[in-house]
Amino acid sequence: MNSVEPQPPNPALAAPQQSSTKPEALPRSAYRVFRPITTRWMDNDVYGHVNNVVYYSWFDTAVNAHLIEQGVLDIHNGETIGLVVETHCNYFAPLAFPQTIEAGIRVAHLGNASIRYEVGLFAQGEPLTAARGHFVHVYVDKHTRRPKAMSESFIKVLESLS
Repeated sequence: MNSVEPQPPNPALAAPQQSSTKPEALPRSAYRVFRPITTRWMDNDVYGHVNNVVYYSWFDTAVNAHLIEQGVLDIHNGETIGLVVETHCNYFAPLAFPQTIEAGIRVAHLGNASIRYEVGLFAQGEPLTAARGHFVHVYVDKHTRRPKAMSESFIKVLESLS
């Protein structure tokens, strides 16, 4: 009779640890700047609400439009670009075309070459987020793709969002 030695569990296969805090919708006061976003017919999916991938596009649109408007990001001629290295979103209420969305922006962490932006998406006039999430940009040299420290003017704009 062959006996098989029991093997210890493989920690790589263990279930991920769940946060004990359930994500909740946040009020407008949690954000520093707001940008309107117009929904489009094509944003809705077959279930009649905005498809989840569109929310991530709105995060990027709101943050980059603000940075361009503030004069610290030049997407055509600038030597520095932001690469998204992490993203996350929690959903609380559906959004759908033809609503106007208001994206609240804040900076949660400011590093030497990286930033964690947090974005709350609100149906126009609503007090709580329909969705909220974050993404992390690492700013790099456009040609070498190596991290690059942000300019003082860039940092000043980011600090106003903290």
